[in-house]
Amino acid sequence: MRLRGRQAISSVVVGLAFSALAAAQDANLERVLTQMDTAAKDFHSLQAAFVWDQYTKVVQETETSKGNVYFLRENGAIKMSADITDPSPKTVLFAEGQVQMLEPKIDRVTTYKTGKNRGEVESFLVLGFGGRGHDLFKSYDVKYIGKETIDGVATDQLELTPKSEKAHSQFSQILLWIDGKTGVSVQQKLMQPSGDYRLAKYSKIVINQKLPDGVFKMKTTPKTTYVAPQG
Repeated sequence: MRLRGRQAISSVVVGLAFSALAAAQDANLERVLTQMDTAAKDFHSLQAAFVWDQYTKVVQETETSKGNVYFLRENGAIKMSADITDPSPKTVLFAEGQVQMLEPKIDRVTTYKTGKNRGEVESFLVLGFGGRGHDLFKSYDVKYIGKETIDGVATDQLELTPKSEKAHSQFSQILLWIDGKTGVSVQQKLMQPSGDYRLAKYSKIVINQKLPDGVFKMKTTPKTTYVAPQG
């Protein structure tokens, strides 16, 4: 009887501990999402340097890209430009419902229409960059993981699991590290069902300042060719 009593007490203690931990996680999640909401309210531009590590599991190799990224919100719509400088120069531009990729070495622009997926593309682009925190619940199950310091920046880590089968087939899980002061992402990890992932690190982040001229214009030439894949 005494053993059963001790087991019962132990179960109650463990249950209370888990309840307290869950309550603390819920409170931290609410704090971070509210911080992101506040940042989104006044957000209109951002620029940052990036390092993108693309890991391919089947060959166990990582390809690293470096450059600068720019975001602009105008009249409720988002523009994004990524100027990749290394290892091979490229510019990726999202604006007015289409994605364009300029490859200067072959002087070619490839255009992809987002069509009915425009809203989905925009919501994905603003993950951690001016998107409302509580809006994440529309597309993801959101979990607070804990605090972590990334390159000297105190962050809160969130775990996102896509709700739709379509999104989940592309990314099984997304991790965001949110700057505790600014409410924007300084690191992201996008994991695919295959085991491949992209780890993106952002630094030199400047928010709501004038962006350099021409960052949303393709630097084409009179000889630039244009292609638009179908399907």
